[in-house]
Amino acid sequence: MTALLTALLGRLPIGWLQLKHNKSRLAAAIAGVAFANILIFMQLGFLGALVETTKLPYRPMVADILISASDANTLSDGSNVARQRLYQALAVPGVANASPFYLGKFDWQRDNGTTVNFQVFGIDPTKQIFSDPEIDKARTQLQLLDTALLDRSARNIESELATTIDSGMPHRFEANGRTLNAVSTFSIGAGFEADGYLIVSDQTFLKMYPGRTAGAPTHILVTVEPGVSPQSIVQNLQNTIPEKDVIIRTVEEAAAADEAYQTTERPVGVIFGFGVIIGVLVGLIIVYQVLSTDVADHLSEYATLKAVGYKQSFFLSIVFEEAIILAIFGFIPGVLFALGLYDILTSATGLPVEMTATRAITVLLGTSAMCLISGAIATRRLAGANPADLF
Repeated sequence: MTALLTALLGRLPIGWLQLKHNKSRLAAAIAGVAFANILIFMQLGFLGALVETTKLPYRPMVADILISASDANTLSDGSNVARQRLYQALAVPGVANASPFYLGKFDWQRDNGTTVNFQVFGIDPTKQIFSDPEIDKARTQLQLLDTALLDRSARNIESELATTIDSGMPHRFEANGRTLNAVSTFSIGAGFEADGYLIVSDQTFLKMYPGRTAGAPTHILVTVEPGVSPQSIVQNLQNTIPEKDVIIRTVEEAAAADEAYQTTERPVGVIFGFGVIIGVLVGLIIVYQVLSTDVADHLSEYATLKAVGYKQSFFLSIVFEEAIILAIFGFIPGVLFALGLYDILTSATGLPVEMTATRAITVLLGTSAMCLISGAIATRRLAGANPADLF
């Protein structure tokens, strides 16, 4: 290691030699940086899972445009939309199709004592609403009243149950006073708002939720004709439906707005973002303590070098050398522990907590910056000191 650093730096690696001189302090510093890394990785993992699960229900949609109530911040909240808006949308040139989209929630109390919280999609089974081939293939079955498609990636859904359903043996269960038959499965996955998804026909949906009416869907899904720009249709729809009771956006814009709301206005998103800041502060404090103690311990040696003409940049390079070594040595165990914790969390919660190359590189660069800032702060005393006063 010493030979490698000598070759890289073109001088004696004084910072490395000082760090390894006190091995217990070096181990504590590496553990501190690794802990800060783990804290940051976990918060970014939670935040990434929140973003990813927010987009999950939008991705398989065939529609280009979403018409929602004006108070809808996410896919699942907000008021209902008057069905009249659907007919107004169909009258706009360039609109190929418009479908009502009903959304509700249902807690499935299972015989084994577990509960699965479903987000229920009520769709018109005569129209293609989702691009998922498994959902599209099962649309004919959905036309039968009280049939449902089950999300096999939902939390607390055993793979054996999904296999049984897909082998042609429907699973009967009670839902809001109705007996539903799960005749096929698909895969979207669990999120923060629900354990999974259930797809039924609009008629079955209205039977499950007697308080809902066919004239007030949750959203209206609009598909434009081939070759037509969805943005231009959005503008035409806004001109045709000037009423302020709806928001008209492309599906991508709706998903982006949902993500922004979840991460910046919902408590859970704010907490995860705040956790990243806490992790950075913890890392700054730990590295600063280590480096400032190291500078203080070697102040007389630095003073000697300063008295014979060494400049501040030389001392800064030594402290930065220590900072970079701590950043790299702390990052390696940090990322390895985070990978293990990600696997445990994914298995336990079903959330897509995954390590991406971008996240790993970002944290490594952030850790390096954090250590360099700590090093720069730690050398302030040395920079302003008179060599004669240091003896």
